[in-house]
Amino acid sequence: MQTLFLDGLKRGYARIAMAMAHGPAALREAHQLERLLEIGRNLSSNLDLPSLLGSIVAVAAEITGSEGASILLYDPTTRLLRFEAIPPDQDPALKKLSVPVDSSVAGWVFSAATPLIINDARSDARIYREVDRQIRFETRSILGVPLIVKQEPIGVLEAVNKLADQDYTEPDQIALETLAAQAAIAIENARLLAKLHEANQELMRLDRMKSDFIAIASHELRTPLGLILGHATFLTELVDEQHRDQIEVIVRSAERLKAIVEDMARISHQEEGQSRVRHRPFSLGVLVQTLVTRFRQLAKEKKIELDFDVPEGESLMVEADRDKIEIALTNLIRNAIAFTDEGGQVGVMAEGSEDYVKVFVADSGIGIPAGDIDRVFQRFFQVESHLTRKHGGMGLGLSIAKAMVEMHHGQIWCESKVGVGSLFCIMLPVTAAKGEAASKVFSSV
Repeated sequence: MQTLFLDGLKRGYARIAMAMAHGPAALREAHQLERLLEIGRNLSSNLDLPSLLGSIVAVAAEITGSEGASILLYDPTTRLLRFEAIPPDQDPALKKLSVPVDSSVAGWVFSAATPLIINDARSDARIYREVDRQIRFETRSILGVPLIVKQEPIGVLEAVNKLADQDYTEPDQIALETLAAQAAIAIENARLLAKLHEANQELMRLDRMKSDFIAIASHELRTPLGLILGHATFLTELVDEQHRDQIEVIVRSAERLKAIVEDMARISHQEEGQSRVRHRPFSLGVLVQTLVTRFRQLAKEKKIELDFDVPEGESLMVEADRDKIEIALTNLIRNAIAFTDEGGQVGVMAEGSEDYVKVFVADSGIGIPAGDIDRVFQRFFQVESHLTRKHGGMGLGLSIAKAMVEMHHGQIWCESKVGVGSLFCIMLPVTAAKGEAASKVFSSV
């Protein structure tokens, strides 16, 4: 569409250059080109479609020297052409009328996707006289050009009644074709924006439904789950050895479900703004060692080697919410173990600088496809198909880790290769003040 508009301007400019020796005609065509360029500038700055189309039809009447002009768009539901835009001084009743495709000049131009000039319209059978009767108008001459979007006609731009009973000319047609390209660009952009708005509204509605489900489910499941876990733990002490394994299965399953409910609750609290960051100084190095020790038994059961690397003599002190950073690192380490097969390795390394500390969690697991790396931090996203995945979980762990880190104005990212493994990195500012300063820098970029 932009190409069609530019081609129209080039043709108009060439026509003016050829006509420069003809005095008044050259001035008229220069004026046409000036007005076309003005509309072109307005196209990029005016997002109000009715206003822009109104300007286009007003300019159409002006540069073709016509009594009026209009834009008609095809309605696939009614299979009629309806008036979409008319100049402000034209009868507003016109916008309530429609024109048949099979018995009108506009319909011919639309169907043929070809411009049409009729300089003696009084006796031409192609004129749809009902419009003239409805608004008490007489069509004496008419120039129509199609509106083309992606090589398909969507409507027609018309100029009606050349002033002083003159004839429409080829320069008039070229100018109107250029305006038609402008109108087509504006209409298509407006339609795309409308579709985008509708899609965004639907996404927001679905996101609200998902958030409501998370909040309700986490709240309603917590009480009965607590009772199940409490009674199962109590029964562990009462049953004989023969049935103790079954009770322990119930306890483990309940604890797993409890972890899922807690993840859902954290997501809900974070969305509702209930998660507050309580900055207190603590040693990130000690936290890493504590978490690795906690997960050693799980890694041993899967026959996975788990170790850590923290600089000797450095405490790696940070001013942050220890509980939230613990949640983030716990989820990363748990994920690394879950997605690493027997005989694999998981390592946690921490290092510090003047402004930031970094924690790396690396594994020799299944890896993440390149196309999915940017999505792994989305809620409920699973790299594997829900039909074939064997590692469990709801896909909340990484999104929670991301939320916990970003609450501290930190960053989290991932590098991975399928069949080789994954590396997750958390970068945290060492103090709340440095985090807020960094946040202001990033927000201004």
